[in-house]
Amino acid sequence: MIVLGSVLTVLGMMMLSLAEQYWEVFLAQALCTGLGTSFLFLPSVAIVATYFAKKRALAIGVVASGGSIGSVIYPIVFERLQPRVGFPWATRVIGFISLATLTISVATLRARLPPAKKARTLLDLPAFKSLPFTLFSIGLFLSFAGLYVPIFYIVSWTQEHAHIEATQSFYMLATLNGASVFGRIIPGILADRFGGLELMIVTCTIAGILAFVAIVIDNLGGVVVFAILYGFVSGALVSLPNAVVATLTPNMAMIGTWMGMSFCFAATGILIGNPIAGTIINVPEDRFTGGFVFSGSLILAAAASFAAAKWSREAKNKE
Repeated sequence: MIVLGSVLTVLGMMMLSLAEQYWEVFLAQALCTGLGTSFLFLPSVAIVATYFAKKRALAIGVVASGGSIGSVIYPIVFERLQPRVGFPWATRVIGFISLATLTISVATLRARLPPAKKARTLLDLPAFKSLPFTLFSIGLFLSFAGLYVPIFYIVSWTQEHAHIEATQSFYMLATLNGASVFGRIIPGILADRFGGLELMIVTCTIAGILAFVAIVIDNLGGVVVFAILYGFVSGALVSLPNAVVATLTPNMAMIGTWMGMSFCFAATGILIGNPIAGTIINVPEDRFTGGFVFSGSLILAAAASFAAAKWSREAKNKE
């Protein structure tokens, strides 16, 4: 899957550089690159999880932090190159960078556990008989439905609501993504000691509160603080689920399947949540207030679902 994901990701970027119509952009960026990156993320994390019994959350956090590093570098590369060489070649440069880094991944990533003697099903439906796993998956749906709203709209929000210049607004996104690097590693260290699900409840609650606080921020200093704090907690909410699923999975040979199922909930949340938030934000009156209230409400509901999953797991362990 990693080889297929690498090919699709690079191919999608190269085809995007040639796209001239909407349907071509959709096929190249949304389908080809989207499928490619999904084929890359879960197997990479699942492979690493099988190598660590201790410090697993930290190991997964370090791996997941690569996504945050890329989300800092790629936008800056594109923003600097696009005015000079145009959209096609700026996109191709990113494709060539991806080709170089993915070649290293393909050459070095190896599964620790032997392949199953018989092919496993794509879904392990009995997993949903586990109440902790089901509640956790619902929490992922809710959290990811609201989590990316401030991230997607931070540039336009800072320009219109906080009246910050376009250049500074762009680097708020880079600041948020940079803070996410630490948010994916440091909570992993804490999760190995205090528990991944417990850390998710805390970081999810903080993220929800921050989404509501953003409504009243109207200056550069406040935006910078928001970007750093939200980047940190959002990074934790992206990396910690993998470690939590590893603790909920009774059979490590099935960890990839369980991660895939739980992240289907997360992906569905992103797919549904952001267009709804966009529709709310397009309302002329208080454009971003409704969007951030929508985001914060979903994230806090997710924190409640994670807390219920924790309570359910503890009750199950006492039986």
